[in-house]
Amino acid sequence: MSPPAAVNIDVGVEAVDDNSPTTTPDYLTVLGVDELRAKTVFSGGIAAVGLSDAFKSKSNTKKPMSKDFTYRLTLESRSRQPSPLKLAAQHLSKKGMISLGGGLPSSAYFPFDHVSVGVPRGDLFSESDIHEYAHNVTIGKHDMKEGRSAYDLSVALNYGQGTGSPQMVRWVTEHTEIVHNPPYQDWASVMTVGSTSAFEMCLRSFCNRGDYFIADEYAFCSAIEAGNGLGIKAVGIRMDSEGMIPSHLDEVLSNWDEKARNAAKPFLIYLVPTGQNPTGSTQGAQRRREIYALAQKHDLIFIEDEPYYFLQMDKYVSPNAAASNGNGNGSASPAPKNLDEFLKGLVPSYLSMDVDGRVIRLDSFSKVIAPGSRCGWLTTSSKICERLMRHNEVTVQAPSGFSQAILFKLLDEHWGHGKYLDWLGYIRKEYSARRNIMLEACEKYIPQEVASWTPPAAGMFLWFKLRQDRHPAFGKKSLLEIEQEIFEAVIDQKTLLAKGSWFFAAQEGQHPDLYFRATFAAAEEGAMVEGIRRFGNALRISFGLPGAVKET
Repeated sequence: MSPPAAVNIDVGVEAVDDNSPTTTPDYLTVLGVDELRAKTVFSGGIAAVGLSDAFKSKSNTKKPMSKDFTYRLTLESRSRQPSPLKLAAQHLSKKGMISLGGGLPSSAYFPFDHVSVGVPRGDLFSESDIHEYAHNVTIGKHDMKEGRSAYDLSVALNYGQGTGSPQMVRWVTEHTEIVHNPPYQDWASVMTVGSTSAFEMCLRSFCNRGDYFIADEYAFCSAIEAGNGLGIKAVGIRMDSEGMIPSHLDEVLSNWDEKARNAAKPFLIYLVPTGQNPTGSTQGAQRRREIYALAQKHDLIFIEDEPYYFLQMDKYVSPNAAASNGNGNGSASPAPKNLDEFLKGLVPSYLSMDVDGRVIRLDSFSKVIAPGSRCGWLTTSSKICERLMRHNEVTVQAPSGFSQAILFKLLDEHWGHGKYLDWLGYIRKEYSARRNIMLEACEKYIPQEVASWTPPAAGMFLWFKLRQDRHPAFGKKSLLEIEQEIFEAVIDQKTLLAKGSWFFAAQEGQHPDLYFRATFAAAEEGAMVEGIRRFGNALRISFGLPGAVKET
């Protein structure tokens, strides 16, 4: 997966691609999972308790313990008590137990006998191949009792624990140890209904109304709005092509004025380190080490939101630049030879370098399986995990039983960890191709005298910086008015991009630059190229450049 030598194109700063290798110990290979499972006891009845400790490798016990960050929790989080009904459900696993306690409906009244889904057969991952050669897997109501599966509808569709089903907790725990191998002993994973919900849960667990949390200067707008609704503001840290700038983070925290801000120094930091939304920036390994060191210096709790982690790509090389060197399009590198090489080619996660237990990593199936599954998981120290699990118990309870059952059937019984990583490699290649198509269209249609961009090294987004000083209304209208004028010009071209101001973290401040965000994830390839052409035409119209075409 080593990227080719960079060829500069005049579209802004080159993306940093610091893929310092991760380390996967021999005992944490994908092929070692079956041996590990043979040594663990698995209980998966109705409302069964599923804790990560039951599914981690024994060598995990040789690691040091995490630090205790429960003192950072809010009164709301510290006050949560275990649900008596959830605790009582653990007795259901006893042989011969007759339950007249909890209000768990009889599965006899679930109007479903089975659910069948068509999934990829072998390595046939394309949409057309899945449609033509789909392998049908079936989830029956009583597969567990009849010895056909470790999970069935009678369990999945009933109430469960705040951890999520043991079947899925086992799978995500194994996956987390294989990919990230947290360097402390007492870590745990809990299922969530997606990362947006998990982040809101973290805000309520660590911040009170009037507090601040730390974010990138331009950040995921739903995260900012989640804070706004709770009366928790974001303080934005300046960014470069690798995302958050460590020196500015240190400056803001070192000089925090509690009286001027009327708020205590923030200790919760929220980042999307890979394929950041909206800028598409990816932090290299050294940048991550620098920010983690500052988290230790200022005693921060770290939320690592990583929906795009596996969509890491090779450096983009312009076909024009490559052709001039006689190399053809050098944007594609050889595929990794095996799964170990694939994993070692990924930028190390914050979780993998977290010696303290201060990182809360949010993972999701939204960008790599389906957003509508509303299923993901978080990983952090077991003490913090327990508090977040209590929050689950009285809010979402757990992800949908249908989602957990279908994902279990696909990921555990049909694919296994190895084939799932093969799938991730496949969609990485697909998104790389889509990114390249958009970038080639940009070079052809976007007027570079007023727009620049950095080829993203991961994710789904391309971030355009526009030269507001070259706009005819510069000095006559505010930046937001110019942004709106350009936005309307783009809409007139029947194309939709996101305005940069939607993502500005410090909503009460003035953002200094003019940006627009495009995604290469949604539209068909031909439509994507046409959308970029229309965006370029809208820029020519709005900036008064030659070559603009008035279209109706």
